[in-house]
Order: sequence, then structure tokens, then C-alpha cells
Amino acid sequence: MKLLLLYPEFPDTFWSFKHALKFIRKKASLPPLGLLTIASMLPEDWEKRLIDLNVRPLRQADLRWADIAFISSMAIQQVSAKAVIARCKHAGITVVAGGPLFTTGHENFPDVDHFVLNEAEVTLPPFLEDLKNEVPRKLYTSREFPDVRHTPPPDWKLLDLRKYASMAIQFSRGCPYRCDFCNVTALFGHRIRTKTSAQIIAELDALRRQGWRDSVFFVDDNFIAHRSYLKRDLLPALIEWRAANDLTNKFYTECSINLADDAELMELMAQAGFSQVFIGIETPDDTALEACGKRHNTSRDMLENIRRIQQAGIEVQGGFIVGFDSDNPSIFQKQIEFIQKSGIVTAMVGILQALPGTKLYERMKAEGRLLPHSSGDNTDSNTNIIPKMNPEILRKGYRDMMNHLYTPKHYYQRIHTLLRQYRAPTKLRGRIRMNQIMAFARSTVLLGVIGKERVHYWKMLLWTLCNQQRALPLAVTLAIYGHHFRKVCRLHLKEAGRNTAE
Repeated sequence: MKLLLLYPEFPDTFWSFKHALKFIRKKASLPPLGLLTIASMLPEDWEKRLIDLNVRPLRQADLRWADIAFISSMAIQQVSAKAVIARCKHAGITVVAGGPLFTTGHENFPDVDHFVLNEAEVTLPPFLEDLKNEVPRKLYTSREFPDVRHTPPPDWKLLDLRKYASMAIQFSRGCPYRCDFCNVTALFGHRIRTKTSAQIIAELDALRRQGWRDSVFFVDDNFIAHRSYLKRDLLPALIEWRAANDLTNKFYTECSINLADDAELMELMAQAGFSQVFIGIETPDDTALEACGKRHNTSRDMLENIRRIQQAGIEVQGGFIVGFDSDNPSIFQKQIEFIQKSGIVTAMVGILQALPGTKLYERMKAEGRLLPHSSGDNTDSNTNIIPKMNPEILRKGYRDMMNHLYTPKHYYQRIHTLLRQYRAPTKLRGRIRMNQIMAFARSTVLLGVIGKERVHYWKMLLWTLCNQQRALPLAVTLAIYGHHFRKVCRLHLKEAGRNTAE
């Protein structure tokens, strides 16, 4: 069997980092971890070819070669996914689909031959058995949550690692919280399932054998959900592994704000190489947090919590939402003030959307407030719900907020706030690589000479050199991110204004 493993293209969005990747001559931020893991579960005699459309196009020669295609996708990739499916069907190739987009909306893809949904450890084996016996069904689904201690490592050999800015591995699945807008628990449940430390070290060793020496993203939706295991086992194992191999590569992940409550955990994470966490802050308004089920963010000084994490040497990135039912037009200024004071440089702000499978989706549907389509991109100025706030006021407030946050003046103010709070490592974590030198050189030209932000860029670099030399690589990286974010903001806000006018 000749198999294509297809990963659709991401549009130009906040997290695509397309404009930043050009500085280091990479094609994509992260590899398709799900497909690489699926590849390890397939029969050994299958010929496999991975095509990540973020790295290279799907060619007619690929389609002529293949017997069958597996496609995995998130909602934000849906436009590319539909185009890829159409091309495969036109070429007469059997299409098998899985992943979040199809698990929560497979009925929207009538041209797909077979759906292997939910977690592949459960649904893929019966599909493969039926395919072998030439009696495959249309739909394979399960509410069983598998033990990830038996999940095989990704098949890194299928990947051209040189095209990616970072690699990705997964330690755990599931989340204990009940945020009504989040589809993580709909996909993976509330019970935390973890791999063993030995599994994680083996996956990292496999990456090293393939020549990878750079950053690794732990894709867990809440990395710290099983704190006792982290402190007792995984983090000490990572610290020992890095020391034994003389490694200085960085890790980053997602977690909840209550990381700030555990000084020991923050210290261990920093020692293990974690330099960055993404946290769903959502809003500084406790009423909205209570209503959406995010109570673990309430009754706490979130600005102080963020400062505490960044003082531990871990940069905080944040997710923010406007458009909750309790929001009024004052929320935009409140969000701006909070984000500026926090020093969260990478602030992903979006309008509330109702994702299929969430409590919010069902509530909006029951209230007759659900609109027919969602792009899957919560930063494109659109929403699939009818908000309580006047929709035009919501969209205009959102556009004004994004324009404010990502103008060079305010963006570089946040870099400065972060660097004043941030405890830089005692030595540079990571040997200076050629692509970093090239990125710095390009930034001095594009941002420091050509860019409108050039005054802010040089002031930031000079301040960092005088006060936080060890944080210089971080400062340059954030400046490059700002270039990307401003381009995405201009693109989305221009389209939003055009749609409003129409």
C-alpha cells in the first residue's frame, strides 16, 4: 500500500509565524505530530510519504504514486483541507480523515471515504483490520480514552527537520478544567493521561539521532495538570538528560495560571529548560471568567502571578477573549491596560467563538444565537455567535484594540516590561547558531533600517545590551515576532473593515 500522509496549509494567522519564519529561512513552525504518530501505528510493509503543505506543495506526481491518503486537520486549516480532499478524489485516491476538524464536524465532508475519529490508538486498529479484509466502514469513532503509555513514538524519519523552526512531542492528554468555550475536554476528556518519563526521554533521544538540537514544544493543553508526577519524575529526568548530554536547547508548553502558585515547580521547569509558557488568561473580568467556567483564574492577582512566572525565567504568552455575554464596550480598554501592564508581549486576542463539541456551542444553539460558519481562527475579527454586545461595536472595539496593542510603540513597551521582570538565565541557554546570527542580521536591516519601528527597535536593543545582556536573543526574537504580528493584524483588520463596509 502506498500512502500519502497529508497535512493541510495554515492560512496567514497569528500562530502561523509565516513572516517571522523568513528571518530564519524555515517553512513551518511545527511538524504534524499527529500524522507522524499515526505513521508509527501503520503496517511496516506500507510505503509512506508525508507531505506537509506548509513546507511543500502536493504535486501531481504524489497523487499518481499513491493508493490511499490520510489527512489530519484542525479547524483553522479547513479551506486547505477541502482543496486537498477534492484533489485526491479527482485523482481516484481513497481518502481517510481524522483529527479535530473531522472529529467535531465530519458531516461537512461528504467526499471523504472513511473517517477515523477521536484518538487513533482506539479507532485506527479496527479500520486497518477492516481495510485488510476489504470491508472498511465509513465511520470509526469511540468515547474511550486510551492509555498513552502504549502510544508509539513519532516516525521522525518521514520529516525533513531542516524545514521547521521547532519540533513537538506530547507528554499528556486531557484537562481537569471545564471552560465552556474550550473543546479540549470534548476531544480528550477531563482525566489526565500521561506518558512515562522513559517514553519522553526516548522520543527526545530519537530526535537527537535525527540531528535535532533546537527547541521542542510540549503540545499538552495543560502541562502542569499532573504536578506531583512532574516534580517527582519527569522534570528531574529532563534535568538529568540535558546535563548528561550537555544540552542547552529550550522547551516550551501550555499551562494554567496556577503555575504561579508553585515556586518549586517553576524552578524545576526553568532548570529543565522550559523558557516559555502559553496561558489562557482570557479576561481580567471575574464575572466573565465565572460565567465561562474558568474559575481557577478568579480571585487572584493575575498581574502578580504573571510577574512571578516571568521572574522565574519563564516568558508568559497569553490568550485573551472579548465578546463574553457580560462584556460591555469598556472591556477593550480594560484588556489593553491589563496586557500592557502584564508584559505579555505575545498576546493572542480573539473574539469569542463557539467550537463544535463545547458547552458554549450547545448553549448558543439552544438560544438561537449560533451562526452557520466558523473559520476556526479566533483572531480574524469574526465570530459564529450572535453576541450580547452590538456586533458592530464588538468588531470595531476589537480592531481598535489590536491596532493599539501591535503598534510599535505599545508592542516595544511590553518587551521592555517583560525584560525588566524576566530573570535571564545565568548563562546563555543555547549555543548561538548560524540561523540566529542570520536572523539578527536581517532584523537589523528590516526592522532597524527599513521598518517604521526602527527607533523603538534600536532603543530596545541598547537597553537590553546595557541591562539584560543574557536576554538579548529573546529581545531580538520578540522584535521579529512583532513584525509578523503587525503584518497579520493589517491583513485581518483590512479584511474585517472591507467585510463591514459590504
